[in-house]
Amino acid sequence: MSDKPIITDVIIIGASASGLMCAIEAGKRGRKVIVLDHANKAGKKILMSGGGRCNFTNLEVTADNYISHNPHFCKSALSRFTQWDFIAMVNDYKIAFHERDLGKLFCDDSAKDILNMLLAECNKVKVDIRLKCEIGDISRQQDETFYLETGSGNYNCNSLVIASGGLSIPKMCATPLGYKVAEQFGHHIWPTSAGLVPFTLHDHDKQKLAELSGIAINCQVSNERNQFNENILFTHRGLSGPAILQMSSYWKPGEAININLLPDKDIEEILIQKQAANANVKLKTVLAEVLPKRLVSALFEKTSLDKPLQELSQSLIAKIALQLHHWKIKPNGTEGYRTAEVTIGGVDCDELSSKTMQSSKVNGLYFIGEIVDVTGWLGGYNFQWAWSSGWCAGQVV
Repeated sequence: MSDKPIITDVIIIGASASGLMCAIEAGKRGRKVIVLDHANKAGKKILMSGGGRCNFTNLEVTADNYISHNPHFCKSALSRFTQWDFIAMVNDYKIAFHERDLGKLFCDDSAKDILNMLLAECNKVKVDIRLKCEIGDISRQQDETFYLETGSGNYNCNSLVIASGGLSIPKMCATPLGYKVAEQFGHHIWPTSAGLVPFTLHDHDKQKLAELSGIAINCQVSNERNQFNENILFTHRGLSGPAILQMSSYWKPGEAININLLPDKDIEEILIQKQAANANVKLKTVLAEVLPKRLVSALFEKTSLDKPLQELSQSLIAKIALQLHHWKIKPNGTEGYRTAEVTIGGVDCDELSSKTMQSSKVNGLYFIGEIVDVTGWLGGYNFQWAWSSGWCAGQVV
C-alpha cells in the first residue's frame, strides 16, 4: 500500500443518516467527498430503526422535542432543513409511508427504501463510500488540512466531518471515536448517557411484576421535569414502551417515576358510582373492567380484591385511586447503551456554529448528528436532527 495520501475536498467519518445527508449536499456543490466507515454496511441504524420500517421524521418538530445544554442550538438547523424538506425527498422517490400516533412517519414497506434513496443520491453526485475502514490517527497539517491514517490507506482533506454517531447499540458498530476526535481538538464533551432506553427494576419489584411480561397499557408517565402520555410495556427485565423510553431521557439514577395507569379515567368516581349501583360486586371485577387482570392482581392483595364494594370505606377507595393514578416506582437503572436508541450528551453546542455545525476551535472541522449534544424524543426527531444538521454542514464543507 502506497504511503502517498488520497487527496480530497471533504472526508466524512460515518456512513450514518447525518453523514450521508452531508455527503449528498456537499456533492451537489461539486465537492469531492469520501465517506469512511468501519462497518460493513452503510446506514446500519437506519435499517434497524422503527422495527425495520424507519420512523424517518415527525409532522410536528420543534426545539421543545430535543434535550440539550443549549436548548436554542437546534433551532437554526431544524428551520433551514425541515421535516417537509425531507418528506419532499421521500415523495420524489415515491416511497410509500404512513402516519402513526403523534405525527410519527414510517415507511409502508422497509427502512431499506430510505437508505436506498440516500445511497442513490450519493451515487448521483459521485460520493465515494468506503466501508470496513478502521480510522487511525488524525492530525492537522501546517496548511490547515487534515491527515488521516486508516487501515485502507491515508487521506488528506480540507474539511473533516465527524458523523460517527453516539455510543448506543454497540452491535451496530457504535464506538467512542467521534468523542475522542472532539477531545483531541480541544472540545468539551458533556457527559454521555443512554437515552430512549428501557428501565430495569429492583429485585422486589421485578419479582412482583414478573408475571406481567407482554402487557402494554396507555399511561401517563411523569417526573418533575416532564410527562408523556403513551404506552408502557411490562417486560421480563422491567419496563419499556414509548412512554418509558421517553421518560428515561429525563430520569436520573435513584429517582422514582410516577405512573398514572388510568390517565383518562377517575377510578375513585367509578368505584363510588359502582358501589351505589351494585354494592355486592367485588373490587377485582370492577378493576378488571379498566385494567388487565394480571396487573390488578400484581398491584393489590387478594384479600382486598375479593372484597365486595360495600365493604370499601371512603378512605380505602381513595387509597386504591392513589395507587392507580399515582403509582410510584423507582427503577434500578436502565438497560444501558446495549438497547438505547440514542446517546444523551456529547460535543458542546456552544463550541459549534448553529448554522454550519463547524467547530469554533478548528476551521474545517464539523460535528453532526448524534455526536452533538442534541438528543431528540422518540418519534422520528433524532432522524430529523440528523437530516437537518447534515444538510447544514453540507452547504459549506
